[in-house]
Amino acid sequence: MMEFRQLGHTDIKVSSICLGTMTWGEQNTEAEGHEQMDYAVDMGINFFDTAEMYAVPPKPDTQGSTEEIIGTWFKKTGKRDEIILATKVSGRAPFDWLRDDGSKTQHSPEQIMEAIDKSLGRLQTDYVDLYQLHWPDRPMAVFGGGFGYKHLSDQINRIEDILGVLADIQKAGKVRHFGLSNETPWGIMKFLQHAELNKELPRIVSVQNAYNLVNRIYELGSSEIYHHEGVGLLAYSPLAQGYLTGKYQNGALPQGSRKQLFDRLQRYETPGADTAISAYLGIAEKWGLDASQLANQFVTTRDFVTSNIIGATTMEQLKLAVTSVDIEMSDELLGEIEAVHMRAPNVCP
Repeated sequence: MMEFRQLGHTDIKVSSICLGTMTWGEQNTEAEGHEQMDYAVDMGINFFDTAEMYAVPPKPDTQGSTEEIIGTWFKKTGKRDEIILATKVSGRAPFDWLRDDGSKTQHSPEQIMEAIDKSLGRLQTDYVDLYQLHWPDRPMAVFGGGFGYKHLSDQINRIEDILGVLADIQKAGKVRHFGLSNETPWGIMKFLQHAELNKELPRIVSVQNAYNLVNRIYELGSSEIYHHEGVGLLAYSPLAQGYLTGKYQNGALPQGSRKQLFDRLQRYETPGADTAISAYLGIAEKWGLDASQLANQFVTTRDFVTSNIIGATTMEQLKLAVTSVDIEMSDELLGEIEAVHMRAPNVCP
C-alpha cells in the first residue's frame, strides 16, 4: 500500500514512491509519458519529479521536452492540483543552450529567474511545489566523481545570494518550497545555516541524492541531518541505473537500454561492483523476489527517505517499481543485505 510522508517541515505529504520522468522526450514518447502518469496516479502516487535539462542525456534538441510532456498531461487531465510537482534548475556546467544569451549554466540570480519562468511555461502551471538546485554551483566532482571532495575553483555564486533569489521567486508565488540535489553534508548545512541566520531566506526541505544498495554514501553524514533538521532524502537511481535488476549481468547489453543507447553508466562499473551486485541478485533469488523490487523496497523503507524516485521506460518496469511497496523486508533479509554491504560498502559512489 502506498504510504505518504511529510516533506520536510512543510504541510505537504508526498507518496513514498515518486514518479521520475527523465526518459520522456528521449526514450519515451509523449503518449508513453502520459500513460505512465495516468497509471501512477491510479496507484496512489501524487509526486512527480523532473528538471529543466531533461530528457537525458542532456542535449539541445531534447532539453525541456520532459517538462513539456508533463505540461500537456496537466492540460489534458486538469489534475495539476492533485500533484506535488518538483523540478530543478541546472547548476554550474558548460551547457550553453539553456539560457537565451548562450551563457553557460550557473546559479546566478538572472539565470534562476529565467529558468523558473521557462519551466513554468513548459509545465503549463503557475507554480512549482518543490524547486531544486540540480547540482551545486560550486565547481566540484558530482555524478559518480568518486570518494573525497575535489576542490576545483572558488568561483561561485554565494549561498546567501542564491537563497536571496529563491526568496524572491517564492514571494512571487512561483515556488512553494526548495530543495537541493547532488549535495554534500557541508552544502546542506550551509544552506540551513544561512536560513537560520536570516529568517527572510527560505529553508530547504529536501535533498535529492543517489542512493541504492551499492551507493549508501548518504548514510555517512547526510542521514544525521535528516534526524536533526528534518531535511529528507529524495532518493534517485534506486536500481543503480538498471544494474541492480541484473539485466547487465555477464556483459549483457539489452537492446534499447541506456547502456546500449548512450554508454553513460560508468558510475556503476567500478572495481568490485560486479561482485557486490551479484551478491544482491543472489539474495533476491534466494528469497524468491524480483531483484528490482528488492532494490526499490530497500530504498523506500529507509527511515530517512521521504520518497524513492523510480523511473521506467516500459509499463512492465513501472508496475514492478510501483508495486515494490508490497515487498516484506524481514529482519533476516535485511541482515543478509547488511552482510554484503559490510563486505563491499559503497562500491559505486
